[in-house]
Amino acid sequence: MSDEHPELSGYEPFEEKPMRSARKTWALRIVVLLAVVALVLPGVFTTVSVGTSNAWQACTYRSAAVDPSLQPAPRFELFGPGGLGWECYAVDRSGDEYHIDSMGLIPVAPSPGVTPVDTRDT
Repeated sequence: MSDEHPELSGYEPFEEKPMRSARKTWALRIVVLLAVVALVLPGVFTTVSVGTSNAWQACTYRSAAVDPSLQPAPRFELFGPGGLGWECYAVDRSGDEYHIDSMGLIPVAPSPGVTPVDTRDT
């Protein structure tokens, strides 16, 4: 046989490689899962932190516009009065809690000309 044609020697250069063992496959899956979590988790923490900060600032503004003596108490609620999103509540000096406004998923302070409606007597 000639060295010019190695395929004639019976050696198959493109044979299937052996598959990875089950242990290596699971280890690779775990490493990939941890890498994805490490990439996504900081974004989630940042989004929650910024949303919470915005909710406090917007609720402080809204409750002060209704009555400056009220203490703001924003909460994220799944089934609140405005549906899914941030709700602005305020607590007066006697401990009574009032719903001030629904702020939605991304809370922002209202425009300077807009005054929240006082819903304490309703």
